[in-house]
Amino acid sequence: MRYYLLTLLLLLSFSGFSQQYYLFVGTYTEGSPASRGSKGIYVYRFDAATGDATPVSTAMTDNPSYLAIALGGRFVYSVNETHGTEPGGVSAFSFDKASGKLTFIDKQASGGADPCYISVDARRKWALVANYSGGNLSALPIGADGSLHPLTELIQHTGVGPVKDRQEKAHVHSTILSPDQRYLVVADLGMDELSVLRFDHAAVKKPLTPAPDPIVKIQPGYGPRHTTFCPGKPYAYLINELSGMVDAFHYANGKFTLLQAISAHPAGYTGTIGSADIHVSADCRFLYASNRGDANNIAIFAINAATGKLTWKGVVPTQGSTPRNFMIDPTGHWLLVANQNGSNVVFFRIDTRTGMLTPTGKQLSIPAPVCLKMTPVN
Repeated sequence: MRYYLLTLLLLLSFSGFSQQYYLFVGTYTEGSPASRGSKGIYVYRFDAATGDATPVSTAMTDNPSYLAIALGGRFVYSVNETHGTEPGGVSAFSFDKASGKLTFIDKQASGGADPCYISVDARRKWALVANYSGGNLSALPIGADGSLHPLTELIQHTGVGPVKDRQEKAHVHSTILSPDQRYLVVADLGMDELSVLRFDHAAVKKPLTPAPDPIVKIQPGYGPRHTTFCPGKPYAYLINELSGMVDAFHYANGKFTLLQAISAHPAGYTGTIGSADIHVSADCRFLYASNRGDANNIAIFAINAATGKLTWKGVVPTQGSTPRNFMIDPTGHWLLVANQNGSNVVFFRIDTRTGMLTPTGKQLSIPAPVCLKMTPVN
C-alpha cells in the first residue's frame, strides 16, 4: 500500500509540474505612450492548472516586438524593431530554466528596417527574419552556443498594392515554417502575396530557394499578415490585416489552394479594420483571429474536419485596446491576448467542446505587450 501511495504522489507531483510553463512577453519599449516604462522582455511562470502567472524576471532590449524560443527552451531570440532610427537587429539570449533568467549573448543586423517576425528552425540552425519596412527577409546562422552569426542570405521583395498609404512598397510581415520544416511561408502585406520557399537546414549559407509553386496571389488590397497550419490536417489559414478576411487553403508539400475567404468581423461591421494574428487549436477544431482597429476582439470559427472550411461562431472582446498577438497555451485550455495599447495581457479559458472563450478576470499589467511565447519549465 505504501508503494502505491508513493507512486500516486509522484505521479500527481509530476502532473502538476508538467503543467508549469515560462511565459515570455515581448514589448515595445518606445514609439508610443503605451510603451513608456517598458523594460523589454518579461518572463513569468504560468500554471496551466490554475491559469495563474507570477513574475520571474526581465531582460532589457530595444523593442523586442517578436520572439522565438528554440526547441528545448535554452535559447530565446528577439527582433529589435527600431522604427528606422537605426538598422533593425536580432538579439540572442540564453535562458536558465532553474532561475528563469535571460542572459544576452549577442546581436546581429537583421538586414532591413523594422524587423517584425522571427522563426527558428527545430534544429536551431537558422533564424529567419521578416523586415517589414525593409521589404525583405533574411537568414542568420545560429551557432552551437546559441549565438547569432551575421546573415548569409537576404531576399528582397519589390512591388506595390492598391492601398496607397499601406501598400506603397513591399512589406514582409511574417516568416513561418511549415510543420514539416521543409518550406518557409512569407507573407508580404504590401504586395498581396505569399512567397513559398524551400528550406534546407543543412545549407551552409543559403537555406532558402524558391519552391515549385513559389507565389500565392492574395486578393488585391487584402494585406496578408500571418499564416497558421492545422496540426495533422492538410489545411492552412491566413489573416489579412487590411481587409479583415481569413483565407482558408488546402495545403500540401508547399502548395496552397484557396478553399474559402471569410470575414473575421460580424456582418454589418463598419468600424476600422486592422486584423493581426491567427491560431488554430491543437485538435484542429477551432480557429481564432485577433482584430484591432475599432473592434478589439478575438473572432472564433469552427473548422470542418472534412473540408477545412470555416464557420463563424462569434467574437469576444479582448478587454483592452489593440490586440496584436495572442497565443493558445500548450495544454489547449487557455488563450492569452496581448493588448498593445491597453498595456495588459488578458487570460481567457477555452471551452474545448465548443471553442468559446470566457474571461477569467486575470490579467498582467505590462507596457505595450505585443508578443507571447511559452516553453515548459522542465
